[in-house]
Amino acid sequence: MRESPCLLPARLARGGVSLSAYARQGGAPPCSDETIRLPERLIEAVMNLIWTPAQLAMLAKVVDLNGFSAAARALAVPKAAVSRAVADLEKTLGVRVLERTTRRIALTSAGRLLYPHARRIGEETDAARAAIAKLREPEARPLRVVADPTYGRVLLSPLVPRFLEAFAHVPLEVALDAEQLTEGAWDVAIRTRPPADGTTRQRLLGAPPALLCATPAYLQRRGQPERPDDLRGHDLLTPDAALLPEFRLLLERGTQRAEVPLRPKLAVDDPAVLHAATAAGLGVGLLPEFLCRQGLATGRLKPVLSEWTVPPAAALYALYPAALESDPRVQQFVDFLAANIVPALALPVPVRPPPIHPSTQDFAPH
Repeated sequence: MRESPCLLPARLARGGVSLSAYARQGGAPPCSDETIRLPERLIEAVMNLIWTPAQLAMLAKVVDLNGFSAAARALAVPKAAVSRAVADLEKTLGVRVLERTTRRIALTSAGRLLYPHARRIGEETDAARAAIAKLREPEARPLRVVADPTYGRVLLSPLVPRFLEAFAHVPLEVALDAEQLTEGAWDVAIRTRPPADGTTRQRLLGAPPALLCATPAYLQRRGQPERPDDLRGHDLLTPDAALLPEFRLLLERGTQRAEVPLRPKLAVDDPAVLHAATAAGLGVGLLPEFLCRQGLATGRLKPVLSEWTVPPAAALYALYPAALESDPRVQQFVDFLAANIVPALALPVPVRPPPIHPSTQDFAPH
């Protein structure tokens, strides 16, 4: 019984032997693990599906450049490969598409009908190749980074120059805009809440230490708390509006633990607004320590219950779309943040960070 021939695309391509030749010989090429067994009547149809688009693209190049040699140079393939592709195309179609002479190449009537389609295929092939090439170029477009304005100015700003120095091939486009955090027009976002859906990946960068503080004028007016329960008689300014109407503040001192239920006077998820309210003397603020550092150093703010520790006011996450999980630029940037954000928390905070945008007012921690 005659064996069904095996389709060996890789081997046939390397050897330059057409599958139809195997079929005409009445035999079958030896099969291997890479072979796909097909009925004889489907062989030519499959080969047409595989090779015809490439043949059409080569035909268009030959016509556009008026020669097989020029087309071969443009495609970076041997001239014989281009000639073979056009010849195989004519054989498959059963008509001649080119009239060849020693001086010129002209389309036949069938070729004139075929050429517009061949050219479109060639253009789409070039476009696809260019699109893939852009993906492989790290410099193709900047890595878009968006961050909460307060954390971005104080923590991210000093790290950007260091990242660009270490990874000169990865340009950055940084936006300190809270609105863009929800619009999704970013590659990496730095925010204080993890994602709520499965299309975004996250990496915990760190949790800035927090403390309780107030202005000297407020404490003189309302009194200095001596123990956690004393906070019940004070106006609390908290960063987590989701916990209203009642906020349970946890405090620890060594092995001691206190949990005080409070009703905050102000709850806002913007640390800059919370800091401004505390600096204005509206109450006792639960703030990231790095925002209070300058105010504590100058005496414009005073610590409250300094012997007790409170949980971090927020945790910082680096978010990025799941589709970019394998993007080396994203991983390089996120790894850099994870290694440097926590040490950055110990750096001195400038009194007036440089403005990010002409329409954005400077934020000066006190």
